[in-house]
Amino acid sequence: MTPTITDPLRHVFVYGTLRRGQSRDINLLRPAPAFVGAGQINGTLYHLGNYPGVRLGGTNWIQGEIYLISPELERQLDEIEEVWPQQTGEYSRQEVQVKYAQNVISCLVYEVAAIRIQACNVIQSGDWLKLENASAKHCAAAPIVLQVSV
Repeated sequence: MTPTITDPLRHVFVYGTLRRGQSRDINLLRPAPAFVGAGQINGTLYHLGNYPGVRLGGTNWIQGEIYLISPELERQLDEIEEVWPQQTGEYSRQEVQVKYAQNVISCLVYEVAAIRIQACNVIQSGDWLKLENASAKHCAAAPIVLQVSV
């Protein structure tokens, strides 16, 4: 079943490898997103190896970028984060309030499952782009077990 996307355009907050210049730069996807600006959310950023994961809530600030995206691009992001068509349980799609300049914008964000961060280190800066010595700071995240019905 195709995910339900109600708004013609919506905002997304990206905090890791989807940021500009990173391995999965959102700007390389089509249709192209529109960059809105830098933003912040409350949460904790974890090092999962080649990419980060965020758990929402708390008092720490996570740095990222806000983009305006089309429904087509939203579906692509759902596939990248594995929330559709096959849900792996690693990430879930959430709607959060993102601090942007002196405003707040409602954005889609992908939150990592709690089970995936149990042995992971926190990225204290809250900024994936400021991570030093990335290969030495990751965790052995718990594997995701898919249940397939036949």
